[in-house]
Amino acid sequence: MALKNVIGIDHAVVMVQDLDKAAETYRQLGFTISPRGTHSAHMGTGNYTIMFDPDYMELLGVLAPTEHNAPARAYLDKRGEGIERIAFTAVDSAAGAEEIRARGLTPIGPTDFERPVTLPDGTVSAAKFRTFMWPTAEAPGGVRIFACQHKTRETVWIPVLMNHANAAKRIRQALIATPEPAKEAAHLGRLIDREPRAERDGAVSVPSGGDRADFVYLTLDQLGQRYPGVPLAGLSERGGAALVLVSGDLAATEKALGSVAVRSGAAICVPPSKANGTLLAFVAN
Repeated sequence: MALKNVIGIDHAVVMVQDLDKAAETYRQLGFTISPRGTHSAHMGTGNYTIMFDPDYMELLGVLAPTEHNAPARAYLDKRGEGIERIAFTAVDSAAGAEEIRARGLTPIGPTDFERPVTLPDGTVSAAKFRTFMWPTAEAPGGVRIFACQHKTRETVWIPVLMNHANAAKRIRQALIATPEPAKEAAHLGRLIDREPRAERDGAVSVPSGGDRADFVYLTLDQLGQRYPGVPLAGLSERGGAALVLVSGDLAATEKALGSVAVRSGAAICVPPSKANGTLLAFVAN
């Protein structure tokens, strides 16, 4: 039975070494970047968001070492920058945590935290969240998963932040590299009660729920076959590899990306070396 309190992908977290430098990198790629946020002290992290509809990307950096961010620091030390975890939307994080506990898993959390937000009119409010994580060891393809309940959606999905010069609209797929796509997809399927689907090239996808983005597990060779001509330097054999983004206007995408754009079949791509360890593939609706 599908989880009642967890629906599809909410956002993808790109872990970065230098938060402000990463934000400037993505700004140069034509994304509208939120003002910098600083999370509650026990989190020890800060972020910039790139808002779409109904999902978003998060650039996340460690500001001070804490117990809570130890796995993120370990990821940076071992892998470097890239997609470190992916969040689902939680309807109710406390109830969602109990749902996975009933399935024999010990959730981390729920954890409440917030960050100040400067609104377009200059006033300061707060973005408030309640999250829970699946156990750290339960990370299919090396990507941790968690669920995020937005208690103040109006301070996160701010309309002025949702228009991007590169015409990005939403996430279509999160691509995760692994030597064993079927095994990793089955692992995720068990964790979220979703059925994996084999794809023609040997990759295996897992729907995240509703109309949200799919997870796709594939080898680096399969990734290279999907996006020929795109340098994959910097990607690990196992770990978050790419985000496929829907563009509302590929001509605008190509113009905004400028010299870093790589045309690959029907997609316009940014190599991982130019986007903090994450291949970005823009595709038409």
